[in-house]
Amino acid sequence: MNSTPVGSAGIAVQRTAMSRNDIKTLTLASLGGALEYYDFIVAVFFTKLLATVFFPEHTPEWLAQLEVFCIFAAGYLVRPIGGVFFAHFGDRIGRKKMFSLSLFLMAAPTLLIGLLPSYATFGIGAPLLFLLCRVLQGLSVGGEVPGAWIFCSEHVRRDRVGLACGLLMAGLCLGILLGSLSAKYLLGNLAAGDLKAWGWRMPFIAGGVFGLISVYLRRYLHETPVFEALRVAREADKRLPLAVVLTEHRRALVISGLATWVFSGVFVLYFLYTPTFLQSQFHIEAKEVFANNSWAIFGLIVGSVVAGVAADRIGGGRAYTIGCVAMLVICGAFYLTLGRTGDAVWPLYIAGGFLIGTITLGPYIIVKSFPAEVRFTGFALSYNTAYALFGGTAPAIASFLVGKQGLTMAPAWYLAALCVLGAVVGMVWKSPVENAAGNVH
Repeated sequence: MNSTPVGSAGIAVQRTAMSRNDIKTLTLASLGGALEYYDFIVAVFFTKLLATVFFPEHTPEWLAQLEVFCIFAAGYLVRPIGGVFFAHFGDRIGRKKMFSLSLFLMAAPTLLIGLLPSYATFGIGAPLLFLLCRVLQGLSVGGEVPGAWIFCSEHVRRDRVGLACGLLMAGLCLGILLGSLSAKYLLGNLAAGDLKAWGWRMPFIAGGVFGLISVYLRRYLHETPVFEALRVAREADKRLPLAVVLTEHRRALVISGLATWVFSGVFVLYFLYTPTFLQSQFHIEAKEVFANNSWAIFGLIVGSVVAGVAADRIGGGRAYTIGCVAMLVICGAFYLTLGRTGDAVWPLYIAGGFLIGTITLGPYIIVKSFPAEVRFTGFALSYNTAYALFGGTAPAIASFLVGKQGLTMAPAWYLAALCVLGAVVGMVWKSPVENAAGNVH
Protein backbone atom coordinates (compact mmCIF):
# COMPACT_ATOMS: atom_id res chain seq x y z
CA MET A 1 0.00 0.00 0.00
CA ASN A 2 1.78 3.13 -1.21
CA SER A 3 0.25 6.58 -1.22
CA THR A 4 1.13 10.09 -0.26
CA PRO A 5 -1.77 11.73 1.58
CA VAL A 6 -1.85 15.49 1.61
CA GLY A 7 -3.67 17.44 4.30
CA SER A 8 -5.39 20.76 3.65
CA ALA A 9 -2.28 22.49 4.95
CA GLY A 10 -0.30 20.95 2.10
CA ILE A 11 1.81 18.62 4.26
CA ALA A 12 2.67 15.33 2.61
CA VAL A 13 2.97 12.16 4.64
CA GLN A 14 4.61 9.20 2.93
CA ARG A 15 2.66 5.99 3.45
CA THR A 16 3.84 2.46 3.05
CA ALA A 17 2.29 -0.88 3.90
CA MET A 18 1.29 -1.16 7.54
CA SER A 19 4.07 -2.57 9.64
CA ARG A 20 3.73 -5.06 12.45
CA ASN A 21 4.02 -2.14 14.85
CA ASP A 22 1.12 -0.35 13.15
CA ILE A 23 -1.04 -3.45 13.49
CA LYS A 24 -0.07 -3.72 17.16
CA THR A 25 -0.98 -0.08 17.67
CA LEU A 26 -4.39 -0.51 16.08
CA THR A 27 -5.01 -3.63 18.14
CA LEU A 28 -4.16 -1.85 21.38
CA ALA A 29 -6.38 1.07 20.41
CA SER A 30 -9.31 -1.27 19.79
CA LEU A 31 -8.63 -3.23 22.96
CA GLY A 32 -8.54 -0.06 25.01
CA GLY A 33 -11.76 1.13 23.41
CA ALA A 34 -13.45 -2.19 24.14
CA LEU A 35 -12.48 -1.95 27.81
CA GLU A 36 -13.64 1.67 27.93
CA TYR A 37 -17.06 0.74 26.59
CA TYR A 38 -17.28 -2.25 28.91
CA ASP A 39 -16.40 -0.13 31.92
CA PHE A 40 -18.66 2.75 30.95
CA ILE A 41 -21.88 0.84 30.21
CA VAL A 42 -21.72 -2.20 32.48
CA ALA A 43 -23.60 -0.15 35.11
CA VAL A 44 -26.55 0.18 32.73
CA PHE A 45 -27.07 -3.58 32.61
CA PHE A 46 -27.42 -3.54 36.40
CA THR A 47 -29.70 -0.50 36.59
CA LYS A 48 -32.48 -2.14 38.59
CA LEU A 49 -30.01 -3.64 41.05
CA LEU A 50 -27.90 -0.50 41.45
CA ALA A 51 -31.07 1.45 42.18
CA THR A 52 -31.57 -0.70 45.28
CA VAL A 53 -27.90 -0.46 46.30
CA PHE A 54 -27.34 3.30 46.07
CA PHE A 55 -30.78 4.64 47.01
CA PRO A 56 -33.17 4.09 49.96
CA GLU A 57 -35.08 0.83 49.70
CA HIS A 58 -38.47 2.53 50.05
CA THR A 59 -37.90 4.66 46.92
CA PRO A 60 -40.46 3.87 44.17
CA GLU A 61 -38.93 1.61 41.53
CA TRP A 62 -39.47 4.02 38.64
CA LEU A 63 -37.95 6.92 40.62
CA ALA A 64 -34.89 4.90 41.71
CA GLN A 65 -34.28 3.80 38.12
CA LEU A 66 -34.70 7.39 36.92
CA GLU A 67 -32.13 8.55 39.50
CA VAL A 68 -29.63 5.93 38.31
CA PHE A 69 -30.25 6.95 34.69
CA CYS A 70 -29.63 10.59 35.67
CA ILE A 71 -26.27 9.59 37.15
CA PHE A 72 -25.69 7.68 33.92
CA ALA A 73 -26.49 10.88 31.99
CA ALA A 74 -24.02 12.90 34.09
CA GLY A 75 -21.19 10.81 32.66
CA TYR A 76 -22.27 11.86 29.20
CA LEU A 77 -22.77 15.53 30.06
CA VAL A 78 -19.08 15.99 30.89
CA ARG A 79 -17.89 14.26 27.73
CA PRO A 80 -17.52 17.51 25.75
CA ILE A 81 -15.17 18.85 28.44
CA GLY A 82 -13.07 15.71 28.33
CA GLY A 83 -13.18 15.67 24.54
CA VAL A 84 -11.89 19.23 24.14
CA PHE A 85 -9.20 18.67 26.78
CA PHE A 86 -7.87 15.44 25.28
CA ALA A 87 -8.18 16.70 21.70
CA HIS A 88 -6.23 19.87 22.44
CA PHE A 89 -3.37 18.18 24.26
CA GLY A 90 -3.50 15.14 22.01
CA ASP A 91 -2.65 17.40 19.08
CA ARG A 92 -0.11 19.42 21.06
CA ILE A 93 1.90 16.96 23.16
CA GLY A 94 1.06 13.55 21.71
CA ARG A 95 -1.79 11.13 21.21
CA LYS A 96 0.07 8.33 22.95
CA LYS A 97 0.13 10.23 26.25
CA MET A 98 -3.56 11.10 25.99
CA PHE A 99 -4.45 7.51 25.11
CA SER A 100 -2.80 6.27 28.29
CA LEU A 101 -4.27 9.01 30.49
CA SER A 102 -7.80 8.56 29.16
CA LEU A 103 -7.75 4.82 29.79
CA PHE A 104 -6.42 5.31 33.31
CA LEU A 105 -9.25 7.76 34.06
CA MET A 106 -11.66 5.02 33.03
CA ALA A 107 -10.06 2.04 34.76
CA ALA A 108 -9.48 3.62 38.18
CA PRO A 109 -13.08 4.88 38.73
CA THR A 110 -14.46 1.56 37.46
CA LEU A 111 -12.44 -0.30 40.06
CA LEU A 112 -13.59 2.19 42.70
CA ILE A 113 -17.28 1.66 41.81
CA GLY A 114 -16.81 -2.03 42.59
CA LEU A 115 -15.55 -1.08 46.04
CA LEU A 116 -18.10 1.64 46.91
CA PRO A 117 -20.25 1.30 50.06
CA SER A 118 -24.02 1.03 49.69
CA TYR A 119 -26.62 3.58 50.76
CA ALA A 120 -27.41 1.40 53.76
CA THR A 121 -23.87 1.78 55.11
CA PHE A 122 -22.82 5.24 53.89
CA GLY A 123 -26.06 7.13 53.31
CA ILE A 124 -26.16 9.98 50.79
CA GLY A 125 -22.39 9.70 50.34
CA ALA A 126 -22.84 6.46 48.37
CA PRO A 127 -24.73 7.90 45.37
CA LEU A 128 -22.50 11.00 45.43
CA LEU A 129 -19.37 8.85 45.13
CA PHE A 130 -21.07 6.85 42.39
CA LEU A 131 -21.78 10.13 40.58
CA LEU A 132 -18.14 11.24 40.93
CA CYS A 133 -16.90 7.99 39.40
CA ARG A 134 -19.30 8.33 36.47
CA VAL A 135 -18.12 11.89 35.85
CA LEU A 136 -14.48 10.74 35.71
CA GLN A 137 -15.48 7.97 33.32
CA GLY A 138 -17.29 10.49 31.12
CA LEU A 139 -14.23 12.72 30.94
CA SER A 140 -12.19 9.72 29.88
CA VAL A 141 -14.52 8.50 27.13
CA GLY A 142 -14.74 12.05 25.79
CA GLY A 143 -11.11 11.81 24.68
CA GLU A 144 -10.58 8.11 24.15
CA VAL A 145 -13.32 7.30 21.67
CA PRO A 146 -12.83 10.19 19.17
CA GLY A 147 -9.08 9.61 19.34
CA ALA A 148 -9.53 5.94 18.54
CA TRP A 149 -11.77 6.62 15.51
CA ILE A 150 -9.28 9.10 14.11
CA PHE A 151 -6.25 7.00 14.96
CA CYS A 152 -7.58 3.98 13.08
CA SER A 153 -8.95 5.94 10.11
CA GLU A 154 -5.66 7.72 9.48
CA HIS A 155 -3.79 4.43 9.25
CA VAL A 156 -5.57 3.24 6.11
CA ARG A 157 -6.10 4.31 2.50
CA ARG A 158 -8.98 6.68 1.93
CA ASP A 159 -10.99 3.90 0.23
CA ARG A 160 -10.68 1.76 3.36
CA VAL A 161 -11.84 4.27 5.97
CA GLY A 162 -15.26 2.59 6.15
CA LEU A 163 -13.69 -0.79 6.87
CA ALA A 164 -11.42 0.76 9.51
CA CYS A 165 -14.42 2.38 11.23
CA GLY A 166 -16.36 -0.88 11.04
CA LEU A 167 -13.55 -2.91 12.59
CA LEU A 168 -13.07 -0.38 15.38
CA MET A 169 -16.81 -0.33 16.08
CA ALA A 170 -16.71 -4.12 16.24
CA GLY A 171 -13.93 -3.87 18.82
CA LEU A 172 -15.84 -1.33 20.89
CA CYS A 173 -18.97 -3.47 20.76
CA LEU A 174 -16.96 -6.45 21.97
CA GLY A 175 -16.64 -4.57 25.24
CA ILE A 176 -20.40 -4.09 25.34
CA LEU A 177 -20.90 -7.77 24.62
CA LEU A 178 -18.61 -8.68 27.51
CA GLY A 179 -20.68 -6.43 29.76
CA SER A 180 -23.89 -8.07 28.61
CA LEU A 181 -22.48 -11.59 29.08
CA SER A 182 -21.26 -10.65 32.56
CA ALA A 183 -24.73 -9.47 33.50
CA LYS A 184 -26.32 -12.58 32.00
CA TYR A 185 -23.99 -14.91 33.88
CA LEU A 186 -24.37 -13.23 37.25
CA LEU A 187 -28.14 -12.82 37.00
CA GLY A 188 -28.50 -16.45 35.99
CA ASN A 189 -26.15 -18.03 38.55
CA LEU A 190 -26.35 -15.99 41.75
CA ALA A 191 -29.18 -15.76 44.24
CA ALA A 192 -30.81 -12.33 44.56
CA GLY A 193 -29.29 -11.79 48.01
CA ASP A 194 -25.76 -12.66 46.90
CA LEU A 195 -26.13 -10.55 43.77
CA LYS A 196 -27.07 -7.49 45.81
CA ALA A 197 -24.51 -8.13 48.55
CA TRP A 198 -21.42 -8.66 46.41
CA GLY A 199 -22.13 -10.15 42.98
CA TRP A 200 -22.74 -6.85 41.20
CA ARG A 201 -19.26 -5.69 42.22
CA MET A 202 -17.42 -8.37 40.25
CA PRO A 203 -17.80 -6.88 36.72
CA PHE A 204 -16.56 -3.50 37.92
CA ILE A 205 -13.55 -4.89 39.75
CA ALA A 206 -12.64 -7.11 36.78
CA GLY A 207 -13.04 -4.23 34.31
CA GLY A 208 -10.94 -1.93 36.47
CA VAL A 209 -8.11 -4.45 36.83
CA PHE A 210 -7.98 -5.29 33.12
CA GLY A 211 -8.16 -1.59 32.32
CA LEU A 212 -5.10 -0.87 34.42
CA ILE A 213 -3.28 -3.70 32.66
CA SER A 214 -4.16 -2.08 29.33
CA VAL A 215 -2.78 1.23 30.56
CA TYR A 216 0.53 -0.55 31.10
CA LEU A 217 0.39 -2.13 27.64
CA ARG A 218 -0.14 1.26 26.02
CA ARG A 219 3.34 2.26 27.02
CA TYR A 220 4.44 0.30 23.93
CA LEU A 221 2.46 2.53 21.57
CA HIS A 222 4.32 4.78 19.13
CA GLU A 223 3.23 8.06 17.61
CA THR A 224 2.09 7.87 13.98
CA PRO A 225 3.60 9.73 11.00
CA VAL A 226 0.27 11.54 10.63
CA PHE A 227 0.54 12.91 14.15
CA GLU A 228 4.11 14.00 13.61
CA ALA A 229 3.05 15.90 10.50
CA LEU A 230 0.12 17.48 12.33
CA ARG A 231 2.39 18.56 15.17
CA VAL A 232 4.62 20.45 12.73
CA ALA A 233 1.57 22.11 11.18
CA ARG A 234 0.27 23.15 14.60
CA GLU A 235 3.60 24.68 15.53
CA ALA A 236 3.37 26.83 12.39
CA ASP A 237 -0.29 27.74 13.03
CA LYS A 238 -0.70 29.47 16.38
CA ARG A 239 -4.50 29.56 16.21
CA LEU A 240 -6.41 27.43 18.66
CA PRO A 241 -7.92 24.38 16.91
CA LEU A 242 -11.22 25.04 18.70
CA ALA A 243 -11.38 28.56 17.27
CA VAL A 244 -10.70 27.27 13.76
CA VAL A 245 -13.45 24.65 14.03
CA LEU A 246 -16.02 27.14 15.36
CA THR A 247 -15.29 29.77 12.71
CA GLU A 248 -14.50 27.74 9.59
CA HIS A 249 -16.30 24.41 9.96
CA ARG A 250 -19.75 25.19 11.35
CA ARG A 251 -21.60 23.16 8.71
CA ALA A 252 -19.41 20.14 9.48
CA LEU A 253 -20.22 20.59 13.17
CA VAL A 254 -23.96 20.54 12.49
CA ILE A 255 -23.85 17.49 10.21
CA SER A 256 -21.55 15.67 12.64
CA GLY A 257 -23.79 16.55 15.58
CA LEU A 258 -26.87 15.18 13.81
CA ALA A 259 -25.03 11.99 12.83
CA THR A 260 -23.96 11.59 16.45
CA TRP A 261 -27.54 12.12 17.64
CA VAL A 262 -28.57 9.15 15.51
CA PHE A 263 -25.52 7.13 16.60
CA SER A 264 -25.98 7.75 20.32
CA GLY A 265 -29.76 7.73 20.53
CA VAL A 266 -30.26 4.50 18.59
CA PHE A 267 -27.44 2.73 20.37
CA VAL A 268 -28.45 3.76 23.90
CA LEU A 269 -32.17 3.13 23.44
CA TYR A 270 -31.85 -0.22 21.70
CA PHE A 271 -29.02 -1.90 23.55
CA LEU A 272 -28.84 -0.19 26.94
CA TYR A 273 -32.36 1.00 27.75
CA THR A 274 -34.44 -1.70 26.07
CA PRO A 275 -33.25 -4.55 28.37
CA THR A 276 -34.57 -2.65 31.41
CA PHE A 277 -37.66 -1.62 29.42
CA LEU A 278 -38.49 -5.23 28.55
CA GLN A 279 -38.17 -6.35 32.16
CA SER A 280 -40.18 -3.47 33.64
CA GLN A 281 -42.98 -3.10 31.09
CA PHE A 282 -43.37 -6.59 29.65
CA HIS A 283 -42.14 -8.64 32.64
CA ILE A 284 -39.71 -10.70 30.60
CA GLU A 285 -37.18 -12.55 32.73
CA ALA A 286 -33.77 -10.92 33.00
CA LYS A 287 -31.97 -14.08 31.94
CA GLU A 288 -33.93 -14.27 28.68
CA VAL A 289 -33.50 -10.56 28.00
CA PHE A 290 -29.74 -10.54 28.43
CA ALA A 291 -29.29 -13.72 26.40
CA ASN A 292 -30.99 -12.14 23.38
CA ASN A 293 -29.36 -8.78 24.05
CA SER A 294 -26.01 -10.54 23.72
CA TRP A 295 -27.03 -12.00 20.35
CA ALA A 296 -28.25 -8.58 19.20
CA ILE A 297 -24.89 -7.03 20.15
CA PHE A 298 -23.14 -9.80 18.25
CA GLY A 299 -25.32 -8.85 15.30
CA LEU A 300 -24.17 -5.24 15.78
CA ILE A 301 -20.53 -6.35 15.65
CA VAL A 302 -21.05 -8.11 12.31
CA GLY A 303 -23.31 -5.37 10.98
CA SER A 304 -20.72 -2.69 11.75
CA VAL A 305 -18.14 -4.34 9.51
CA VAL A 306 -20.72 -4.89 6.75
CA ALA A 307 -21.77 -1.22 6.94
CA GLY A 308 -18.14 -0.11 6.73
CA VAL A 309 -17.48 -2.23 3.66
CA ALA A 310 -20.71 -0.91 2.07
CA ALA A 311 -19.55 2.67 2.63
CA ASP A 312 -16.28 1.95 0.83
CA ARG A 313 -18.13 0.28 -2.05
CA ILE A 314 -21.16 2.54 -2.69
CA GLY A 315 -20.36 5.70 -0.71
CA GLY A 316 -20.97 6.62 2.90
CA GLY A 317 -24.03 8.81 2.34
CA ARG A 318 -25.86 6.23 0.23
CA ALA A 319 -25.02 3.35 2.57
CA TYR A 320 -26.13 5.43 5.56
CA THR A 321 -29.51 6.27 4.00
CA ILE A 322 -30.25 2.69 2.97
CA GLY A 323 -29.23 1.36 6.38
CA CYS A 324 -31.38 3.86 8.28
CA VAL A 325 -34.47 2.95 6.24
CA ALA A 326 -33.82 -0.74 6.94
CA MET A 327 -33.40 0.04 10.66
CA LEU A 328 -36.73 1.85 10.70
CA VAL A 329 -38.57 -1.14 9.20
CA ILE A 330 -37.05 -3.94 11.29
CA CYS A 331 -36.71 -2.14 14.64
CA GLY A 332 -40.22 -0.77 14.24
CA ALA A 333 -41.50 -4.30 13.65
CA PHE A 334 -39.71 -5.48 16.81
CA TYR A 335 -41.39 -2.92 19.06
CA LEU A 336 -44.80 -3.54 17.47
CA THR A 337 -44.60 -7.27 18.28
CA LEU A 338 -43.94 -6.72 22.01
CA GLY A 339 -46.76 -8.00 24.17
CA ARG A 340 -48.20 -10.11 21.37
CA THR A 341 -48.09 -13.86 21.03
CA GLY A 342 -45.69 -15.34 18.53
CA ASP A 343 -42.05 -16.23 18.07
CA ALA A 344 -40.94 -13.21 16.03
CA VAL A 345 -39.85 -10.91 18.88
CA TRP A 346 -36.31 -12.14 19.45
CA PRO A 347 -35.39 -12.79 15.78
CA LEU A 348 -36.51 -9.24 15.02
CA TYR A 349 -34.49 -7.88 17.95
CA ILE A 350 -31.35 -9.65 16.75
CA ALA A 351 -31.92 -8.61 13.13
CA GLY A 352 -32.39 -5.04 14.35
CA GLY A 353 -29.04 -5.28 16.10
CA PHE A 354 -27.38 -6.28 12.82
CA LEU A 355 -28.94 -3.38 10.89
CA ILE A 356 -28.02 -0.91 13.62
CA GLY A 357 -24.45 -1.55 12.50
CA THR A 358 -25.37 1.33 10.16
CA ILE A 359 -24.63 3.79 12.98
CA THR A 360 -20.93 3.01 12.41
CA LEU A 361 -21.19 5.39 9.48
CA GLY A 362 -21.81 8.27 11.88
CA PRO A 363 -18.12 8.37 12.92
CA TYR A 364 -17.20 7.69 9.27
CA ILE A 365 -19.06 10.86 8.26
CA ILE A 366 -17.40 12.88 11.03
CA VAL A 367 -13.89 11.70 10.12
CA LYS A 368 -14.45 12.74 6.50
CA SER A 369 -16.04 16.07 7.41
CA PHE A 370 -12.99 17.73 8.99
CA PRO A 371 -9.48 18.31 7.58
CA ALA A 372 -6.63 16.60 9.40
CA GLU A 373 -5.37 19.77 11.10
CA VAL A 374 -8.54 20.14 13.19
CA ARG A 375 -10.06 16.69 12.86
CA PHE A 376 -9.48 15.63 16.47
CA THR A 377 -10.96 18.83 17.88
CA GLY A 378 -13.85 18.89 15.40
CA PHE A 379 -14.67 15.24 16.04
CA ALA A 380 -14.40 15.53 19.82
CA LEU A 381 -16.49 18.70 20.01
CA SER A 382 -19.35 17.60 17.76
CA TYR A 383 -19.42 13.96 18.86
CA ASN A 384 -19.22 14.52 22.61
CA THR A 385 -21.58 17.50 22.71
CA ALA A 386 -24.28 15.69 20.76
CA TYR A 387 -23.70 12.46 22.70
CA ALA A 388 -24.08 14.36 25.98
CA LEU A 389 -27.26 16.13 24.93
CA PHE A 390 -28.99 13.24 23.21
CA GLY A 391 -27.32 9.92 24.05
CA GLY A 392 -26.84 10.52 27.75
CA THR A 393 -30.36 11.83 28.29
CA ALA A 394 -32.19 9.27 26.14
CA PRO A 395 -32.64 6.65 28.91
CA ALA A 396 -33.83 9.26 31.40
CA ILE A 397 -36.32 10.73 28.90
CA ALA A 398 -37.60 7.28 27.91
CA SER A 399 -37.85 6.17 31.54
CA PHE A 400 -39.83 9.30 32.44
CA LEU A 401 -42.21 9.01 29.47
CA VAL A 402 -42.82 5.32 30.05
CA GLY A 403 -42.93 5.23 33.86
CA LYS A 404 -44.47 8.58 34.75
CA GLN A 405 -46.52 9.47 31.67
CA GLY A 406 -47.57 5.95 30.74
CA LEU A 407 -46.40 6.25 27.10
CA THR A 408 -45.28 2.65 26.75
CA MET A 409 -44.17 2.94 23.11
CA ALA A 410 -42.24 6.19 23.58
CA PRO A 411 -38.84 4.48 23.00
CA ALA A 412 -40.09 3.06 19.69
CA TRP A 413 -41.28 6.44 18.43
CA TYR A 414 -38.03 8.11 19.46
CA LEU A 415 -35.96 5.48 17.68
CA ALA A 416 -38.14 5.73 14.55
CA ALA A 417 -37.60 9.51 14.43
CA LEU A 418 -33.84 8.97 14.67
CA CYS A 419 -33.92 6.55 11.74
CA VAL A 420 -35.69 9.16 9.62
CA LEU A 421 -33.15 11.80 10.70
CA GLY A 422 -30.28 9.49 9.74
CA ALA A 423 -31.76 8.87 6.30
CA VAL A 424 -31.99 12.63 5.72
CA VAL A 425 -28.39 13.18 6.87
CA GLY A 426 -27.19 10.48 4.50
CA MET A 427 -28.97 12.14 1.57
CA VAL A 428 -27.61 15.66 2.17
CA TRP A 429 -24.07 14.85 3.32
CA LYS A 430 -21.10 15.33 1.05
CA SER A 431 -17.48 14.89 2.10
CA PRO A 432 -15.91 18.37 1.94
CA VAL A 433 -12.47 16.90 2.67
CA GLU A 434 -12.55 14.52 -0.30
CA ASN A 435 -14.10 17.13 -2.55
CA ALA A 436 -11.38 19.66 -1.71
CA ALA A 437 -8.28 17.49 -1.54
CA GLY A 438 -9.28 14.06 -2.81
CA ASN A 439 -8.01 12.53 0.43
CA VAL A 440 -9.24 12.13 3.99
CA HIS A 441 -5.77 12.33 5.44
